[in-house]
Amino acid sequence: MSRPVLRSYSFIDSLQPQLAAHMCTGSRGYFPVPGVASLYIEIAPGMAIHRLLDVALKATAAKPATLVVERAYGMLEVHHEDKGEVLLAGDAVLKQLEATPQDRIKPTLVSNTIIRSVEPMHAMVLDNIRFGSMIVPGQSLLIMETKPAAYIAIAANEAEKAADVTLVDIRPFGAFGRLYMCGDEAHVDAASEAATAAIEAIDGVADK
Repeated sequence: MSRPVLRSYSFIDSLQPQLAAHMCTGSRGYFPVPGVASLYIEIAPGMAIHRLLDVALKATAAKPATLVVERAYGMLEVHHEDKGEVLLAGDAVLKQLEATPQDRIKPTLVSNTIIRSVEPMHAMVLDNIRFGSMIVPGQSLLIMETKPAAYIAIAANEAEKAADVTLVDIRPFGAFGRLYMCGDEAHVDAASEAATAAIEAIDGVADK
């Protein structure tokens, strides 16, 4: 049996308030609070993520908020107020995988779109399917998509740090990671720039 492939290794030093709150809306694990350190790890095949979570929890005091096994990939998130505990959890997982952070897949920004002044009916559709805050007609909307999926969490966190924007929804698992953020036009532009820079700064190997 071949060793699992490290698709994403995404360390966040300080979870921003909206991202932390959104994680709580769909989490069945231990809820994070703003300011804690967080680590997202994504691998293939998906079922192997259970072994990696077991390794991380036995090695550290880090707590899991999310564990997802879907068709092709597995994703976990662990967090702790002590950044060192989160980094130790990551080290334990990497040792199990016989990998380094640089063995992760370098993210690709699949799409990055800003819709200016969202129409009322478009806003209503988005508000019906989102798990975050609502978008109000007339606001601008940032839509971002990454591959591998878990990197979208870093994009969201850095966008929230950089601009006064509202997190509408985020999906950090599956074939693609997806992010929806809204706000005034200038703030959405700033959020897009920050998120793009964060994704482009991540190193790794080319996706096969």
